[in-house]
Amino acid sequence: MRDLNLSARLRAIAAAALTVAGALLILLAGAGSAVPVPAAAAGEPQPRVTVAAASAGAPAPLAGAVGYRVVTFVDATRTVHFHHHGTRPRTLITQIRYPAAGEVAAGEVPDAPPLRAAGPYPLVVFAHGFAETPTVYSQLLDAWARAGYVVAAPLFPLTQRYVPGGRRESDLINQPADMRFVISRMLDDSANPDSFLYGLLAPDQIAVAGQSDGAATALAVAFDPEFADRRIRAAVVLSGAELTLIDDNIAFPTRGPALLAAQGSRDPINEPSATHRYFALAPRPKFLLTLIGATHLPPYTTQQPYLGVVEQVTVAFMNHFLRDAHASLAHMRLAGNTAGVASLIG
Repeated sequence: MRDLNLSARLRAIAAAALTVAGALLILLAGAGSAVPVPAAAAGEPQPRVTVAAASAGAPAPLAGAVGYRVVTFVDATRTVHFHHHGTRPRTLITQIRYPAAGEVAAGEVPDAPPLRAAGPYPLVVFAHGFAETPTVYSQLLDAWARAGYVVAAPLFPLTQRYVPGGRRESDLINQPADMRFVISRMLDDSANPDSFLYGLLAPDQIAVAGQSDGAATALAVAFDPEFADRRIRAAVVLSGAELTLIDDNIAFPTRGPALLAAQGSRDPINEPSATHRYFALAPRPKFLLTLIGATHLPPYTTQQPYLGVVEQVTVAFMNHFLRDAHASLAHMRLAGNTAGVASLIG
């Protein structure tokens, strides 16, 4: 990723991105006004393929249903400028997925009551890639919620798909602070008796995750001393790297959060060498998941059998490092080493 110039990078992302039907303006005329992102993911989901050997040892999902809400967090201390659309407070429309009470449901259930009996739950804050929205990753985020995680996925105001006045990748420098802000607001709401999140989060069990430019954002907020949030215990970096627009030479600490890096061996946008570089510098514990023959975005959205492997490995990783479920490490290694599909080191 770091070796591509901006124009080439944008062309590559445009070619690799899934097609989203229709256009959606997410910011209305009033500052902070918003409409939610549509619940359907882009494109037709592919049939789900189970990696049989790994699935045999997989823990059962904690929740049959996934609740879904969209909230708007406004950081009044910072502003964002839209070309020809003025300056507004920095507003983060955030999709929240969580374990929900009720019967097993194939999709997300809007405004479903949370499954409180099994809580509190770890928090995962997820960063989407450039010119994407969190909805594109809904299958993966739903899998995390079913496994017993509350997942908050903010829509970055200048790097998401629909931006009044046009996207600006230069705004990546502001996204680590967005992640920190969302963590704080989610924890505040978990402590607020008037919030649906009340009592739902374990404040000492926090992970960040992201894909592509969002992965670079997660990497920075987990490890870069200029941006790092010490509340983070684990980081999931999916096809990401150090970026010049944030910091292409992170001074990794000698100790830090647990790291799971995932990389497609045929990724034309974030080349494997970019992942290998930061992985070599990052402190232990760290794991590198290589998806054999995979490209940039599809393995984390709909493409099987890669998506099934990513779901199982990421859940097992977070179970081990957030929940101290030590038996999960063996399952992570099993799921991550699937002949012809994936290999895991670390």
